[in-house]
Amino acid sequence: MMHRCGDNRACNRDDHGRQKEVTMCRNLSKYALIFFFLALTGLIFLLRNIHTVENWNCHTISALYQLQSRIQSPFIPVGVPTFNHNHTFCPHLGQKPSPEDELEERYLLDSIAWPVPPSSATPIALRQTSDPVHSLFAILPTKAGREWHVGDQLEVLVQMHDFQGHPKHYGGDFLLARLHSPEHKAGVAGTVLDHKNGFYSALFPLLWVGSAQVEITMVHSSEAIAVLRRLREERPDRVFFKSLFRLGFLSETTVCNMCLPPDQQPLCNYTDLRTGEPWYCYKPKMLSCDTRINHAKGGYLKHLITNKEALLFQSGVNIKVRIHASGTDRIDVLPSKTDKIDVESSSIKPEPIKLAPSGYYYKDSWRPLGGVTMRQFNESSAVIQCLKNKVIYMYGDSTIRQWFEYLVAFVPEIKEFNLHSPKNVGPFMAVDSTHDILLKYRCHGPPIRFTTVMSSEMRYISNELDGLSGGPNTVVVLSIWAHFSTFPVEVYIRRLRHIRRSLVQLMDRAPGTLVVIRSANLQALDQEVSLFNSDWYSLQLNRVLRAMFKGLNVLQVDAWQMSVAHHLPHALHPPPAIVKNMIDMLLSYICPEKKKSQQK
Repeated sequence: MMHRCGDNRACNRDDHGRQKEVTMCRNLSKYALIFFFLALTGLIFLLRNIHTVENWNCHTISALYQLQSRIQSPFIPVGVPTFNHNHTFCPHLGQKPSPEDELEERYLLDSIAWPVPPSSATPIALRQTSDPVHSLFAILPTKAGREWHVGDQLEVLVQMHDFQGHPKHYGGDFLLARLHSPEHKAGVAGTVLDHKNGFYSALFPLLWVGSAQVEITMVHSSEAIAVLRRLREERPDRVFFKSLFRLGFLSETTVCNMCLPPDQQPLCNYTDLRTGEPWYCYKPKMLSCDTRINHAKGGYLKHLITNKEALLFQSGVNIKVRIHASGTDRIDVLPSKTDKIDVESSSIKPEPIKLAPSGYYYKDSWRPLGGVTMRQFNESSAVIQCLKNKVIYMYGDSTIRQWFEYLVAFVPEIKEFNLHSPKNVGPFMAVDSTHDILLKYRCHGPPIRFTTVMSSEMRYISNELDGLSGGPNTVVVLSIWAHFSTFPVEVYIRRLRHIRRSLVQLMDRAPGTLVVIRSANLQALDQEVSLFNSDWYSLQLNRVLRAMFKGLNVLQVDAWQMSVAHHLPHALHPPPAIVKNMIDMLLSYICPEKKKSQQK
């Protein structure tokens, strides 16, 4: 009995243990369901967040800049905080320049100083501003009368009037001058001198026999230039950029620029460690700065100027409108003579020509005046013979990419190698293995307004140059200007200073390296383009470019005068006829003609 009773107690204990295990299993099952429900809820929340972030990526740029656009509207409500104009610190970002660099910068800025309208003239009504229709020009006679010979200088006097027909009494208008002959397909750019009293002189060398017609164009009035100058100094943010940050499924897009107000939100600092070139993005809310994967143009700000200022930028009214002659606009040029008569011009004595033309067109072919004979490369075989055993590195904006595309299209033997790069962005490479020709293109570092450039492909030209071996079979071609028009000139000077330093070092270690720089060119303008890429901005950058590389063993293709002198319309990417002349100039530098004679 005792044994059976003991067995029953043991059984009761076993039953009690089983009940506890069942209860525990039931509790665990209940908790597991709760945990599973929480995990599922978290996953749904995460997916919804990712979707929200992606939607935010699409709208945050426009929303931010719509706000800024409203702030910058001409109708600014009282009490609304305006965007922090960053002209006070933007030019001074990056490495501190040496005393010599500061001295050079002051000299360069002084050399491009532009006449400012009288303070009483701003703000000013449209009717008081320069009007090309009411303005006039006249061809001035020489001491010998109205007889001109090849080798003489032609002088034209321009007088500006306002929309009421009243003479202007101050300078600062941006004028272009061209002497051309449709009959001979000839053209040359003139030098314009501002007498700062409403009068301008346009000076032309006479370079061909036959008819020659004067063309004077007002690009912008002096009042419009004052607006452009203010935008350049105060609104370097008017073109904005963006970068995509990504980690796994999570992504964010933020605004980037060289000059971002540091007091609005945290910044990611992408300043180049070697050059000190600054670049910043606003820090993503949920991701770190090292998750950036690309760079892209964000867009253009609107409402940058008032309604009254907008009247200064009207196509067909005061943007690139021709000025008519008060008499004839044509002359006949006679052959040169041995007994030259001293040329005496008008009572207004112009200064000597500061910038003689670099060349002129005759029979639609560019003829340089700097002592270099330009050869004609009309056959692809001639190009191959010139580039044989050469490596050509092209760095810069889309205007130099146009040269790459021209050579690849013109020479069938040069085959583009597919690097799977984005179209119109690069990097690109083309090869002719039979003749050992390698052609490479890479865009310059920020600021650059391309669609999308991977962060890993954002390279500064000076850093690329530091990595080149160079040598007699190496050609370096540069073009960097179009994407700097919205920034203070000091930013451009700093960038060119770094490039120049690297070029000097490259040519010191490899003296046979050939360096060719393509200058800026004119382009088609309307109101919107004028505020961001005006020819006036390009002119100023072009003057800085020429000055900073003067005296170095660097050759230049004068795209500015090649676009001024040609009869075809201005375009950011010049038409094929002009590009062909540019390429012929480049190839003539690479393969100069031994016999230095040129027949007119």
